[in-house]
Amino acid sequence: MRRSGFNTRTRWVDVVKDMDLPGLHFHDLRHTGNMLAAESGAGLKDLMTRMGHDNVRAAMIYQHAVRGADRAIADAIDKHISGADEEGDAPGLVVLEG
Repeated sequence: MRRSGFNTRTRWVDVVKDMDLPGLHFHDLRHTGNMLAAESGAGLKDLMTRMGHDNVRAAMIYQHAVRGADRAIADAIDKHISGADEEGDAPGLVVLEG
């Protein structure tokens, strides 16, 4: 599959159009798969094998992206919880009564 003809000479264009996902590229699927693999906790060598790379650079990008997002989420949760009032309720906490 060569990039020069793949997007114009195959059913890919029709499939993307049918799914109403303009701008979706075939490589986006590969990227998504690599992100999910990194999120699963796959090690560096496992990611490299999955991606077909012999250089650690690309695999490290996926691992850092996942770790960075996880740290940002944890920091935001900590910040939110540390703002709890004296009654122990976290700011923005919604209590559903039923």
